[in-house]
Amino acid sequence: MQQFNTNYPSVEDLRKKAKSRMPRFAFEYLDGGCNEDVSLTRNTEDIRKVQLEPRYLQNYGTSTTKTKILGMEFDAPFGIAPVGLQGLMWPNSPAILAKASHKHNIPFILSTVTTMNIEKACELTKGNAWFQLYNPADDSIRDNIIERADAAECPVLVLLCDVPTFGFRPRDFKNGLALPPKMTMSNILQILGKPTWAYNTLKYGQPTFENLKPYTPEGLNLKQLGAFMDRTFSGRLNEEKIKPIRDKWKGKLVLKGVASEKDTQDAIKMGFDGIILSNHGGRQLDAAQSTIATLQNIAQKYGDQIEIMIDSGLRSGPDIARTMASGAKFTFMGRSFMYGVGALGNKGGDHTISMLKTQFKQVMDQLCCERVEDLPKHLTQ
Repeated sequence: MQQFNTNYPSVEDLRKKAKSRMPRFAFEYLDGGCNEDVSLTRNTEDIRKVQLEPRYLQNYGTSTTKTKILGMEFDAPFGIAPVGLQGLMWPNSPAILAKASHKHNIPFILSTVTTMNIEKACELTKGNAWFQLYNPADDSIRDNIIERADAAECPVLVLLCDVPTFGFRPRDFKNGLALPPKMTMSNILQILGKPTWAYNTLKYGQPTFENLKPYTPEGLNLKQLGAFMDRTFSGRLNEEKIKPIRDKWKGKLVLKGVASEKDTQDAIKMGFDGIILSNHGGRQLDAAQSTIATLQNIAQKYGDQIEIMIDSGLRSGPDIARTMASGAKFTFMGRSFMYGVGALGNKGGDHTISMLKTQFKQVMDQLCCERVEDLPKHLTQ
């Protein structure tokens, strides 16, 4: 049995606690989607429409949550999704989560635009951090980042394809966290009201884009930094831009943000090892189809041609089981782990992973399902 703080037995409990400890602008940056949050809400609602069927009278032994993906074995079928600006939401959070992922043998994906660099992530995970590349407009920066990931022995490069433009996020506009960012008097007053967050920010330093320091001119203010980011990262991918990355990167290559059958077909044709079906956690397109609906169509047609993973909307062990039964080979969560760190600080990563492992194992046992790969047999028709 995994050990976790029983005062917070669900992601929603962690969310409530995190909200009480984080400045409002930081919590809303984490918690919100785009426009009216329709896509954000639909993701979880549609996952929870999936029903599973137990088989009580079969000859059932002991279930295991161990799972293989991209030739690697992990202790559970879920990992930590890439999240930008993690240190803004909770100081030192990427390091907390990287350490916890290594302890529990689950994958940790580092974002290009988070607040810890590739080298530190791979050090803390003993070379088992995946890296999500937000494709730079400058080819020399792109090549250098890829070389750094290779030198750090990162096993998987994840290309992000679902940010051709920044999502319309009303809370971030109000809070000054759109590009270019700004610190308002309201934000300063919020910080003063959250002393633990403020103390830890002083302890670990103001969050910066650590991966991008080698390429960022010194002395930029927030407005200038926003303009630099806008120029440096186009966010757009196509076959012409992907080919030099595929040629240069010798490890496993994954495309994140796939939301259509056509993009799945193209990913297979371009030689990707895997895809992560995602709508960016409901942060980019409020009219998007839910990720579970996308999965149910694509897994049936292409599951034997490419490794299919999923993120966006998962909040519990049963949610993981529902998506695995629907055809996913692996799952990722972002907000859930950030809620955990926001709620419990240094203990948040370990707690959240342990809690989700316990929840997922209970579902496996209740279904009388011995192996993760057998979950599709329990999907009700």
